[in-house]
Amino acid sequence: MALAEWIWMNGECVKYADAKVHVTTHAIHYGSSVFEGIRAYATAQGTAVFRLKEHTRRLMHSAKIMRIEMPYTEDQINEAIIETISRNGHDSCYIRPIAFRGAHPNGIQGLEGRTSPVDVAIITMNWGRYLGQEAIEQGVDVQISSWRRMSPGSLTPMGKIGGQYVNSQYITMEARDNGFTEGIALDHTGMVSEGAGENIFVIIEGEVYTPSTGSSILRGITRDSALTILKDLDIPVRYEAVSREMLYIADEIFFTGTAAEITPIRSVDRVKVGIGSRGAITKAVQDAFFGITSGAQPDKYNWLTPVR
Repeated sequence: MALAEWIWMNGECVKYADAKVHVTTHAIHYGSSVFEGIRAYATAQGTAVFRLKEHTRRLMHSAKIMRIEMPYTEDQINEAIIETISRNGHDSCYIRPIAFRGAHPNGIQGLEGRTSPVDVAIITMNWGRYLGQEAIEQGVDVQISSWRRMSPGSLTPMGKIGGQYVNSQYITMEARDNGFTEGIALDHTGMVSEGAGENIFVIIEGEVYTPSTGSSILRGITRDSALTILKDLDIPVRYEAVSREMLYIADEIFFTGTAAEITPIRSVDRVKVGIGSRGAITKAVQDAFFGITSGAQPDKYNWLTPVR
């Protein structure tokens, strides 16, 4: 992972070393930040951002949930993302827009931080496959985490809010300590929710099952892309509660996410999934997804925004 030379911060591009926050910043103390993960791909037609508008809209929705008053419009954020990619000369990159409650002039604030200023930054970096290059074909080994996903009425899983990702950190750290690549969390009822930073799809006898928003999932944009592809492939999808044992008898399972893209799962709790590697439906979704993001196939869904 390599950060770029320029970071967009509060309306202007600044050098990496100059993009600083004060130790009294509210978000450092209380996790009062919202963010997105976006990818730009090197296509045959030039650099293009994947589903830029949808990501920025979700950033705004997360800010609304968190009661963060955004000082920029969606269009301004979109333009700033394009500007940052262009200035850094990326062919492809990972993009992290973040908005957070900053440092109050009177020092550390309490939990009610809405009098703190709101800072906005856009960071770009060169970043390969989140779960490893070989994972796209061979799949990854995962475990069911002992940590549950946040329950309704306690936190807000539809928002990408910094403080909530402590839950995801626990899930991933536990998995790595136990020799797995990633963990899968159950929801408050004991049904499958999602990975630490990925949505999940389970395939049994040609049908695809994926948890609904009732299972405390983030409404992933790559998840939505996979659902669109599955519909075009005439593969039936069921939005319903997924039990733990369904993972053990599945023919295929795959993760979706901006970082993970479309990543197959080859084992759960050391129980082999299907043939123990990428299955046919997973590959079909990957082929369509990477075909579009590489520019090898037409962008029939208008998912790509070119970088000028």
